[in-house]
Amino acid sequence: MTKAIDKDIVIIGGGAAGFFTAINIAENSPGARIRILERGAEVLTKVKVSGGGRCNVTHAEFLPKELAANYPRGAKELLGPFHKFMTGDTIEWFESRGVALKIEEDGRMFPVTDNSQTIIDCFTSETERLGIAVKRNCSVKRILKKDDGWELETTKETLSAQILVVATGSNPKIWQQLTALGHTIVPPVASLFTFNINDARIDDLPGVATNASVEVLGSPSDAESEEHVLNNKKLQKLKSVLHAQGPLLITHWGMSGPAILKLSAWGARILAPLQYKFLIRVNWLTDVSEENCSTRLQEIKDTFPKQSLYTHAQFGLPKRLWRNILIGCEIVKDEPWAAISRKQLRRIAVALTASIFKVTGKSTFKEEFVTAGGVELTEVHFKTFESKLHPNLYFAGEVLNIDAITGGFNFQNAWTGGFMVAQAVSEKC
Repeated sequence: MTKAIDKDIVIIGGGAAGFFTAINIAENSPGARIRILERGAEVLTKVKVSGGGRCNVTHAEFLPKELAANYPRGAKELLGPFHKFMTGDTIEWFESRGVALKIEEDGRMFPVTDNSQTIIDCFTSETERLGIAVKRNCSVKRILKKDDGWELETTKETLSAQILVVATGSNPKIWQQLTALGHTIVPPVASLFTFNINDARIDDLPGVATNASVEVLGSPSDAESEEHVLNNKKLQKLKSVLHAQGPLLITHWGMSGPAILKLSAWGARILAPLQYKFLIRVNWLTDVSEENCSTRLQEIKDTFPKQSLYTHAQFGLPKRLWRNILIGCEIVKDEPWAAISRKQLRRIAVALTASIFKVTGKSTFKEEFVTAGGVELTEVHFKTFESKLHPNLYFAGEVLNIDAITGGFNFQNAWTGGFMVAQAVSEKC
């Protein structure tokens, strides 16, 4: 074996958490010898593709408790750290390095350039300025605990370090190494994904978006046995096991958008054993009840008796969606409101407030793939993000069993964890 190259601090993982941690350690501990190890040819690959190539840096939520509420796993553990470093601190950190951020209507925050390369350039220029070594194409084959620190066997060289930071995200090989060190790994499952739905009511509506309320229903076995679910009274009465509301986007393969992604995050552990086959109930009017909807439909009928139902979309719905709802309710195209029976009005109200759809699978965001799973949170000190099992072993980012809904929250976890690690490591240095 070749002689180990000494480094004070080695960070495994050349992503958002790894770079942020390294830069903050270097600024707090001038002279510290720091090296980032990245298994791939490129660094910061998730940063590059995040937000459609714009990089959703964080979210405009400025209270720790409200920010923590966006993490299905890790909310309790992050509450304390968010009091030390959260959204406002992230904005200041980037702006002090020449990167201005902007807030969009939905609260997501991006660089004003709308280009993820701005964030990448910030990180890479800072590592160069601070003398942080970045080793690409360098996979860690084995992590060994030594009396005086750590030894890492890599595909390039053998390294020894006093302090080791693991910021590898969802990396099964590193999780195996951590298991060998005694850590428990919560098995990963997909956390952010869209719903595959093959249904005539939405087949020709890709690109249509509207606010909606969506529920995952109990008794998912019914999804296998019921072929026609639009107006089935048995299915209408099924209780909700998960609920979310917000923008819903109809796609070529089914449904997406923040409302669906929230459900996928909060239901990650529930939906995986079902093999992503279950029923959802959609209220296209968000929070309008069937009864109130029926009343409003009757008022429209009384006001416009001679007008065809297809002439104007009601309730502010996209016209194509309104048309498909009427078609699904078997409403004749030229039939006027006056000809619609009370039973037909109720059927339209049910379709608007409680449409049942059968989900047959999921689709994930390839490069932006997020999982629930990782290092068991009870094995980590969250004042420092240090391992409870091994001194001088730290974790940052998605290597931990922490994940969030879409909107910049996963990156905020990386920034907060990286900052906390850097503070703890700098005190030791």
